[in-house]
Amino acid sequence: MKILVTGAAGFIGSYVSKKLLENGNVVIGVDSINDYYDVNLKNDRLLSLGINYEDIKWNQSIQSTSYPDFHFLRVNLEDKLPMENLFAEENFDCVCHLGAQAGVRYSLENPHAYTDSNINGFLNILEGCRNNPVQHLVYASSSSVYGLNKKVPFSEKDNVDHPVSLYAATKKSNELMAHTYSHLFGLPTTGLRFFTVYGPWGRPDMSPFLFIDSILRGKTIKVFNGGNMFRDFTFIDDIVEGIIRTINKIPTSDPSWDGEEAFPNRSSAPYRIYNIGNSTPVKLMDYIKTIEESIGCEAKKEFLPMQPGDVYQTYADTSSLEKAVGFKPNTPLRVGIEETVKWFKTYYNL
Repeated sequence: MKILVTGAAGFIGSYVSKKLLENGNVVIGVDSINDYYDVNLKNDRLLSLGINYEDIKWNQSIQSTSYPDFHFLRVNLEDKLPMENLFAEENFDCVCHLGAQAGVRYSLENPHAYTDSNINGFLNILEGCRNNPVQHLVYASSSSVYGLNKKVPFSEKDNVDHPVSLYAATKKSNELMAHTYSHLFGLPTTGLRFFTVYGPWGRPDMSPFLFIDSILRGKTIKVFNGGNMFRDFTFIDDIVEGIIRTINKIPTSDPSWDGEEAFPNRSSAPYRIYNIGNSTPVKLMDYIKTIEESIGCEAKKEFLPMQPGDVYQTYADTSSLEKAVGFKPNTPLRVGIEETVKWFKTYYNL
């Protein structure tokens, strides 16, 4: 298959691109390579895919030196004409849309970046899929859509009408927009709600990276809500496996769907929503202890109140994913943290 992967220089996108290529697919990767976090990390991810950042030019496709079936294009998702041309020229079989403006807290500082990329950019993806029919659009949503929900584990059948960050609101908007296109145009879409993804090559703005970096360098880590928080940490390999299996699980109309009950994770249209999480929420202090033990050093801690946009806990019900694709994320936190620490020390020569 020929597959478009957006966010190909990103944490998850680079892994998914490589896995799809290893499975024999043709992959076109796109990314804006913005400076939300260290551009060098993004460039090095691309280097691992055979793309030399010195050769990258805006809106010009270049071929990988390591993977003959991989081409990369630097483009902004919100730029309508380049995106229209990309879809018209490539005739994709499937689209794996992982590109977005990420980060909960940053959405308080720069909200327009989120509407530009996550709303307007996603609309360009939907229009590209509509006007150049693809077999399946798989896109990244987020566990943040559960917002103020208290019932755990979080189920895709739950109402998600109370987000606590603009980032979360844009991700819920993506799900609503996707359903509209599935209903109006018969476009098969699947949204994946990721739960706190971590691992080698991870994002520098997320706690695994921040904590490992600070502990190794003897700096103080910030512990929010006094450490009284829970997160469903999901290792990158599990996320990639779930994505790959989902790409091959094209949704169809659900004849049993009842508009009176109106469960939001499926529809009379070819539309699905799945959680991808480890289903094992870990208390923040236990998580920090796991990192400390892996590094062999105790962290210096500064205890702070809950930050705006944060939630108390995340906890994924993944039964729908398991039923649909026969896979349940299961990498233990200790195993994933040890892999991440090992990579971090090697990458940063620590």
